[in-house]
Amino acid sequence: MTKALAGLILAAFAFIASTSAQERPPEPDSYRTEDYRSSVPATLAGARVLTTAEAEAIWRTKSGVFIDVMPRAPKPANLPQGTVWRDKPRLNIPGSMWLPDTGYGKLAAVTEDYLRHGLTQATAGNMAALVVVYCQADCWMSWNAAKRILTYGYTNVAWYPEGTDGWERAGLELTEAQPEPR
Repeated sequence: MTKALAGLILAAFAFIASTSAQERPPEPDSYRTEDYRSSVPATLAGARVLTTAEAEAIWRTKSGVFIDVMPRAPKPANLPQGTVWRDKPRLNIPGSMWLPDTGYGKLAAVTEDYLRHGLTQATAGNMAALVVVYCQADCWMSWNAAKRILTYGYTNVAWYPEGTDGWERAGLELTEAQPEPR
């Protein structure tokens, strides 16, 4: 490959990256309550935003706890009698704690308690422990959850907006997860 072609390719990637950053919505003042699978902000006030390389470094050094907030599909209420229901497997970052349904904009008290209890368990009650929150790429669930965790008084919150999509694209291992019991 010639230097000119390599330069052109790098310029194209830089343009795409800058265009994507410009199209990101601004941070809202409150939680997102609809259209959860859409473009997310580039920032989260009070939290560190991680790239895949940064998330991987934290994971490899075991210097933070990883919290997956991907929702779990409920069993349909109108299934015919005798139908076998199988949950869709959730693949997440190995060692993560899966706290499904904790990233919605509005949480029932029982779900909020579940999130608080899971965080206490994951961090051994250390409010200064590094908490890495993720879901999938362009998923407001992780943004909402990270924002909410900050309101609980955790002081070292990181948001990994690429989530399992970015992790998988990087060729990193994912493992089948089970939700943390309620």
